[in-house]
Amino acid sequence: MSERFPEKFTGSFTQQEPIPEEGIAAALAVLQHGRLHRYNVAAGEVAETALLEEEFADLVGARYCVAVASGGYAMCTALRALGVGHGDPVLSNAFTLAPVPGAIAAVGAVPVFVEVTDDLTIDLDDLERKANQARVLLLSHMRGHICDMDRLMTICDAAGVRVIEDCAHTMGARFRGVPSGRHGVAGCYSMQTYKHINSGEGGFLVTDDAVVAAKAVLLSGSYMLYGRHRAAPAPKVFEGLRLDVPNISGRMDNLRAAILRPQLRLLEERRLRWLALYQGLEAGLQDVPGLRLTTRPEEEHLVGSSFQFLLPGWEPARMAALVARCLARGVELKWFGAADPVAFTSRYSHWAYANPPVLPQTDRVLAGLIDMRVPLTFSLDDVALIARIIRAEVMSTAQAEQFEVAAASGGD
Repeated sequence: MSERFPEKFTGSFTQQEPIPEEGIAAALAVLQHGRLHRYNVAAGEVAETALLEEEFADLVGARYCVAVASGGYAMCTALRALGVGHGDPVLSNAFTLAPVPGAIAAVGAVPVFVEVTDDLTIDLDDLERKANQARVLLLSHMRGHICDMDRLMTICDAAGVRVIEDCAHTMGARFRGVPSGRHGVAGCYSMQTYKHINSGEGGFLVTDDAVVAAKAVLLSGSYMLYGRHRAAPAPKVFEGLRLDVPNISGRMDNLRAAILRPQLRLLEERRLRWLALYQGLEAGLQDVPGLRLTTRPEEEHLVGSSFQFLLPGWEPARMAALVARCLARGVELKWFGAADPVAFTSRYSHWAYANPPVLPQTDRVLAGLIDMRVPLTFSLDDVALIARIIRAEVMSTAQAEQFEVAAASGGD
């Protein structure tokens, strides 16, 4: 394509695939009988929500599962079930999205942020230094990047820190064969539209801990109907808890559960398609001067539903210019170094309610970090085109700045 008529991408970065026909039929059946509430069932009927919980627990190998209103609600519930409350410190990644520190703040606790590495995972050396500052780690597998979970659990076990995994970006991923969300005491997942299965909004909490599971069921609003759950502890586990744990209604309804159940069976097929798109972007951006791709460990069985790269040392004006130039050619990039939060993109220094410290390593990484959604409505040809556009604009932006510097210095 000539410079005069540069290539342009015309697809949508926010268009998801349609709900499967089986999910649409199941949703219509729920709408037709009208029993949307999770405990509103006919004689002999099992609620869609209860079936969904049972099926997801089986999928990830968990003993218990609670389907809830959102991933954020799942994290809040997990924190409350572990007894986290007002003023308690909670360790968490500095590189994450707002619902993670938001969940910590929602239970009255205080985030203790841990630095991020150049490969966008939690810095385990910094975690080891800070592990004695809290008794819970809310670990975000941010943008699908999974750290060395064996070492992380060794650090946390030695310090008596219990781990809650935020798997909003890693449903279907594995590390050394273990499903994401199954290393710590609890795993939390999201079914928001841009995640791996789609009900608009929704969440899962999984655990093998009977007491944590029982508290989660009660917190989600069981109205003493916990015996109707199929992926919950035996009723006797609830006896010592049921009058002391508050009802904070947030369990998923039957309509969303009906939409989601058929999508569970598509999760691995979707993971493989995302992997192909991710690898297509990697191939297209190899060896771009000044552009660094993240290194993914062999042990990580990743879900590539988003893509990140770094431009180390780039000044803010150059980063902003790149984002604008790519957008003009139809490629929507998110930059984590912007001074103010933009839409879904914010960083730890924006969360004033958390009274964040200065984290020099994280600041350096995020200053050059570019992020991009990769919906499954993209084709391999689409990602090849997107990579060509990014490659051209990275090189063009760098060359433009070099020209400006040379001009300002009189051409010396």
